[in-house]
Amino acid sequence: MSDWRPSASLDTIAARARLLHQLRDFFAARNVMEVETPLLAQATVPDPNLEVFAVSTDVMGASPYRFLQTSPEFAMKRLLAAGSGDIFQISKAFRKEESGRHHNPEFSLLEWYRVDWDHRMLIREVAELICEMLGRTGWQVWTYRALFQEHLSVDLFDPGIGRPQLLDVAHQRIGDIPPDLDYDAALALLMSHCIESKISDWGVVFVTEFPVSQAALARTMAVDRGAVAARFECYVDGCEVANGYWEQCDVAGLTAQFLADNEQRQQRGLPMRELDQRLLAAQAEGLPDCAGVALGVDRLLALQTGVSSLAETLSFDWHRA
Repeated sequence: MSDWRPSASLDTIAARARLLHQLRDFFAARNVMEVETPLLAQATVPDPNLEVFAVSTDVMGASPYRFLQTSPEFAMKRLLAAGSGDIFQISKAFRKEESGRHHNPEFSLLEWYRVDWDHRMLIREVAELICEMLGRTGWQVWTYRALFQEHLSVDLFDPGIGRPQLLDVAHQRIGDIPPDLDYDAALALLMSHCIESKISDWGVVFVTEFPVSQAALARTMAVDRGAVAARFECYVDGCEVANGYWEQCDVAGLTAQFLADNEQRQQRGLPMRELDQRLLAAQAEGLPDCAGVALGVDRLLALQTGVSSLAETLSFDWHRA
């Protein structure tokens, strides 16, 4: 039987069109400018948790391949450094991962940046957007550490808690797990298998103050008893929908984070990635103090329409594209 028909219903396709209008109206009311950046670029993220699509090119004078972007982040930061001010973008993004209930290798992403804001200020705006789009009222904010204490009785600031202890907890709570998980992979496993299900009936939940080892492109900041990454993730009914940072603006700090990512890739047996020299040059020129967030449009639409899988929000999912 041919699978030429859309994977989403026509009602959901119409709901997507309305959602895109709602999102643009939200930012127009706040004087945030819409921008557009390339989907194919010469550099990509060194993040060890993201695999990318490389596309061969035969354009004269160009590099032999380019990368489909996992998000428009790098190019948008170059615009910020050039003086764009507050900006947003709704674009396609690409990540080489399995297609499943909450994943499609090609997906729609809403990303925006606020100049002179920190992540706490941005949390409020993300909450306002989600509540407006989904008809929700109220939200909760939890630190990463507090969630692990609440649900796993693990204090991540305890110097006695390291990789072996996390693996022990994972064995007890989950059962058989891969034996070669590093510290951050163990944390991610415990979050996805043990904590996300516990917050599935909490409504809109922001998780903030991540471990420094998971800073990604966020800056770090001091808190009681240690340091944390100034970033957050937003969950709605246990589903992660957004990931935001108080951005790392220092070029030396960003370079160090990129190098740490590549080191982690090497430890995991993954190929090293060249650093995006244009982004680093923009950072050196002066990225303004800002906070930014990426929000999954398809996941937001699934929550808005009540469908159970990402495929039902897409005109044609990965298997029908």
